[in-house]
Amino acid sequence: MILRYALMRAGVLRRALQRTSKTSFRHNHQQTHSSTKSTITEPQSLSQPQSTVRTIPSPTAWIWTEPLNAYSRFHGRRPYLTQIISTLTVYLVGDLISQRISPSPVRSDDKTSTETAYDPFRTARALIIGGMAAVPGYKWFVWLSKSFNYSSKALSLVFKIVINQMVFTPVFNTYFFGMQSLLAGASLSEIIERVKNTVPKSWVNSWKVWPAVMAFNFTYVPLEFRSIFAGESPFVLYVGLKTLN
Repeated sequence: MILRYALMRAGVLRRALQRTSKTSFRHNHQQTHSSTKSTITEPQSLSQPQSTVRTIPSPTAWIWTEPLNAYSRFHGRRPYLTQIISTLTVYLVGDLISQRISPSPVRSDDKTSTETAYDPFRTARALIIGGMAAVPGYKWFVWLSKSFNYSSKALSLVFKIVINQMVFTPVFNTYFFGMQSLLAGASLSEIIERVKNTVPKSWVNSWKVWPAVMAFNFTYVPLEFRSIFAGESPFVLYVGLKTLN
């Protein structure tokens, strides 16, 4: 009985040892497989760079982009002040060029001589007119950018150009020539006569340039830079108005 009991215990122990060895083998095999997999995949993760390479812009690109970025940042903080400063700059430069093209005659003893000279009062009138029109003009272009946006881009563009030419251009030209005459000391009848003689002609001439400028502005210029483009584009038109005035 004792011998039989000892043999049974030996058989149980042998089977237990076999199960233990199989379990440990599977566990060691799984650990070896996972370690081998991590060893294989680790160089792939190390081969991929974690940091991005930052390039330094060229001096030519910096000259063009940095002023626009600075203007955009300042415009985002102070849009009205930026528009006033930009408009005054455009009108100042435009008046100086206009006086070079069409200078004011010199008056002496109630007679007009053939000599010409720089007229500071003419520049002052231009700055007053530009400063008063800066914010309303900016609001107009912002409103026009957000309005008449149809599914067809071509239709939207045509509507914006036509509305601008039929509404803004005659109103602004009337304001421009009327204020020029008013600040120069003209009477009411003289102001009306000046408006009649200049506004229709300037409105017709604006169709030759301004629709193309507006089409380019609304098609290719990003929204945050449209006010800049709209503020600088009238430079040539302003010189023409000054010369016509």
